[in-house]
Amino acid sequence: MPTAMDIYKLLPKKNCGECKVPTCLAFAMQLANQKAALEACPYVSPEAKAALEESGAPPIRLVTVGVGDFAVKIGDETQLFRHDKTFYHPTVLGFMADDADGLDAMKTKISAAQSMSFERVGQMIRVDSVVLRHSTGKPEDFLEAVKEAAGAKLPIVLMTEDPKVMGEAVALCPGKRPLLYRATPQNHDAMIGLAKSCCFPLVIGGASSLDELAQISDKAKKAGVSDIILEPHTSGASSMLENLTVIRRAAVKKKFRPLGYPTISVLGNSDLDLMRAALGVMKYSSIVLMKDVPREFLFSLMALRQNIFTDPQVPIQVKPGLYTIGEPSEKSPILLTTNFSLTYFTVRADAEKSKVPVWLLVVDTDGQSVMTAFAAGKLTPESVAKAVETEKVKEKNKRGDIVIPGMVSRMSGKLNELTGLKIIVGPRESSGLPKMLKSLGG
Repeated sequence: MPTAMDIYKLLPKKNCGECKVPTCLAFAMQLANQKAALEACPYVSPEAKAALEESGAPPIRLVTVGVGDFAVKIGDETQLFRHDKTFYHPTVLGFMADDADGLDAMKTKISAAQSMSFERVGQMIRVDSVVLRHSTGKPEDFLEAVKEAAGAKLPIVLMTEDPKVMGEAVALCPGKRPLLYRATPQNHDAMIGLAKSCCFPLVIGGASSLDELAQISDKAKKAGVSDIILEPHTSGASSMLENLTVIRRAAVKKKFRPLGYPTISVLGNSDLDLMRAALGVMKYSSIVLMKDVPREFLFSLMALRQNIFTDPQVPIQVKPGLYTIGEPSEKSPILLTTNFSLTYFTVRADAEKSKVPVWLLVVDTDGQSVMTAFAAGKLTPESVAKAVETEKVKEKNKRGDIVIPGMVSRMSGKLNELTGLKIIVGPRESSGLPKMLKSLGG
């Protein structure tokens, strides 16, 4: 982001006040702090506007693939390490269907990709895109599969280096905004022209070095293609990590625009490819495309992605309150936990295993786990007593007791004094809840 003085040099210096700020210098300071929009100045020249927009653009361009609710956004990252701030756009995971396997197999994989979703800690995680690959030299099955995928909701990745076949595929999915894979040193003129004419994002790859990759991306940019995704050459996990890191550092630290784009990694299904997929999620691949991936590995990869792209500054929370598990009565047990999402869903899942209907009292701890909240003074007898009163626990439940986590047994005496409830110290780990709840009954 340019400094206030850098911006001031490009402003008209009229001090007219029409931007609602008394001087151009003050307006420049507002712009530098992102508290004003450049459009507020009616006298800024087109050249200055273009220069400011370019210098103020994010180091990695934001690119959208697909349309509607299932569209995915990649890029727009500003950090090398998540703990410095956060990562904004999770790695897109794509499921590949190759026309070498035949049309029926492609249709089966398209359908599988659509349905491949899971719930984890209250969030739905899923495959993000359908990838259609043309590798046979006979485009009929590939184009039929494009028609099939065009009727689905997930974004499409069209994989062919034949500009003619790509043009035919693009014509079959108007309004879907697919990702075109790919422009290479051999075909980039035709592919860049096609991407420009249809305004779809374009993968640039096949280059022997990052220098050559940057040259082609710069050429595409000058030709009018802005939505670019880079595929660096890799021969193994080591070179993959090295090239992805160099691209991210060049974009974020050096503001090197020819490499300031999202990245893509195309992998197979070998054990090494599965490890490289995890590496891509952890280290800067904006898109990871895979073929014939075991379902159990895919779930693990999605869980890894979910963890990596969780904002470390904002704990995942659930709303505090009194929840029901099953259909509890006034004689059913009451459990206590915090509103840290992972804790809540772990406790809930273990309680559900018991098949005993229970009440679950969730206390507001600013999204902290049990021991963290207890140590920080967020989970106290007073805060629990307040929650018991706010949620009218005694009116809804006549049992007269509450089960607290075993790790905070020290609060049992004070909590008994404040609430009048009998305090039952539960297991230290929620995995012990099923056995305990069955002994308590409901």
